[in-house]
Amino acid sequence: MLQPVTLRGQHVELVPLSEDHCDQLISAVQDGDLWNLWYTSAPSPEDMQADIRRRLALLESGSALPFAVLNASTRQAVGMTAYLNIDSTNRRLEIGSTWYAKRVQRTALNTEAKLLLLAHAFDGLNCIAVEFRTHFMNRRSRRAIERLGAKLDGVLRSHSVCANGTLRDTCVYSIIAPEWPMIRAHLTWEVRRPR
Repeated sequence: MLQPVTLRGQHVELVPLSEDHCDQLISAVQDGDLWNLWYTSAPSPEDMQADIRRRLALLESGSALPFAVLNASTRQAVGMTAYLNIDSTNRRLEIGSTWYAKRVQRTALNTEAKLLLLAHAFDGLNCIAVEFRTHFMNRRSRRAIERLGAKLDGVLRSHSVCANGTLRDTCVYSIIAPEWPMIRAHLTWEVRRPR
C-alpha cells in the first residue's frame, strides 16, 4: 500500500514529498502563521526541514505515505498531507498530518486534494475505511471533515500531549466503502461548481 504515487487533478497535484520542497513549504506555512495555532501541528519555518525528514523516515519505516500538495497552475507547494496508520490487513488508513497555506484553505484545491486521496484509497488501494483525526478544539478542521461527508466515530479523550503541555481530545471521523460512491459524487460536484 505504500508505493509513492502522484495524484493529479485540475486544481491540485499530490506528489511524493521530498526535501526539494522545503523552501516552497516554508513560504506556504508562513501564509497564515500556521505553526502558531496551538491546536494544530504545522511545522514552523525553522522546523520545516526536520519535519520533512521525519515524514520521509515514516515512509521508510512503512508507516506513512507523505505528499507535497502543489497548486496545479503554479506548480508551487502549498501544503503537506499523508496517508497514516496504514493497516494493510484490515484495509484501513488515515488521511492526516495535513496543513495548507491560508490562501488555499476552503478552496477547490483543498476539496480536490481530498477527492484524489479518497479515490486512491478506495478505488486504488481497495480500502474499506478511511479515517480523519483532529483536535477537538480545531473547529474549522472538524467542519471541513464533516463537509466531506465523514461521520464522527467518537472522541478519544486525553488522547495525546500537545507541544504546549495540554492534553488533546482527538475527534475520529471515518468514511466507509459503501458511503464512497455518494461522497465521490458530492466532492466531484463541489470541485466543479463555480466559485
